[in-house]
Amino acid sequence: MLAYKVVETSTVTDESLEEIINEWVHKGWAYDGVQFAMREQSKRPAMAFLLFTRQEPDAAEQG
Repeated sequence: MLAYKVVETSTVTDESLEEIINEWVHKGWAYDGVQFAMREQSKRPAMAFLLFTRQEPDAAEQG
């Protein structure tokens, strides 16, 4: 079964995004992409949602 993880951050800098990606990849998740939430009055994103996936055993396979 494919499991998904979404990590939300309001600190949208290259350093913060890199830290989040490295943390979750180290925990066994595969980086899948990022979505940005923009502010109308700014060209910089207000938030970022980082997406990760990993394969996990199905409940039927475990029991």
